[in-house]
Amino acid sequence: MKTPLAIIGLIVVVIGVLVSGAVFTVHQKDQALVLQFGEPRAVVKEPGIHFKIPFVQNVVFFDKRILDFDAKAEEVPTQDQKQLVVDAYARYRIIDPLKFFQSVNNERGLEIRLGNVINANLRAVFGEVNLATLMTPERARLVHNIAERVDRQGEAFGINVIDVRIKRVDLPEENSQAIYRRMQTQREQEARRIRAEGQKEAKRIRADADKKSTIIQANAKKTSEILRGEGEAGAQNIYNNAYGQDREFFDFWISMNALRDGLEGEKTRFIGPPSGDFFKFFGDQSGSGQPPKADR
Repeated sequence: MKTPLAIIGLIVVVIGVLVSGAVFTVHQKDQALVLQFGEPRAVVKEPGIHFKIPFVQNVVFFDKRILDFDAKAEEVPTQDQKQLVVDAYARYRIIDPLKFFQSVNNERGLEIRLGNVINANLRAVFGEVNLATLMTPERARLVHNIAERVDRQGEAFGINVIDVRIKRVDLPEENSQAIYRRMQTQREQEARRIRAEGQKEAKRIRADADKKSTIIQANAKKTSEILRGEGEAGAQNIYNNAYGQDREFFDFWISMNALRDGLEGEKTRFIGPPSGDFFKFFGDQSGSGQPPKADR
């Protein structure tokens, strides 16, 4: 009894192995290529359960979603012999698994081939324009041209290149340093020129201000001299009129003013007898110089 059951169990196991080896599942995100002894036999793009010959055929799966490829940064010359370091990337989709397998075998092989294609087209397109053109909106048209070229050449690999973009465009380090030094020199020259012009303008403004100040001071001095002369003339007229009306009072008033001006200040002292014309009104208000007589 045990021998037939063992045989039946063995048969079931063999059948299970054969069925599992004959069935494969293609997921929604994948597509498959059926190979028989390494030779392509069928392309399966529809998701679901599919069959193959067990132990004779095997299945290779390829992603049918949009994939990203980051190209290696390369030095690219422009038409005016300027070297640029260009860092680009691409987005692509595998549309022909058979051609893809036959041309590049897998994604690793594609990265090498596609990187060379992108680099060659960057050199071809950027080599036809000057560096200044790449710093303008014209660069967008050039990048679109590169994307079209790469897409046409990518058909040989069984892929559809959806887009090619430039992440970064820089000058090589040695060129950057030279440009920075030249820019620094230009800025220093511009700063010196602006400072020189500023100093020149400052001197002009200062000279103009000094000239105006001199003119204003001269006019003010002239006006003050005129006013002082007119005032002195008016004062002299007043003195003359006062002298004509009362000569004695005029002498007394002049003498008092002279005393006030001569002995001005709390610390001014006169040492000596009060004699002479300067003090003639001290002893006698008539100015005779004789001391007044004492009342008896």
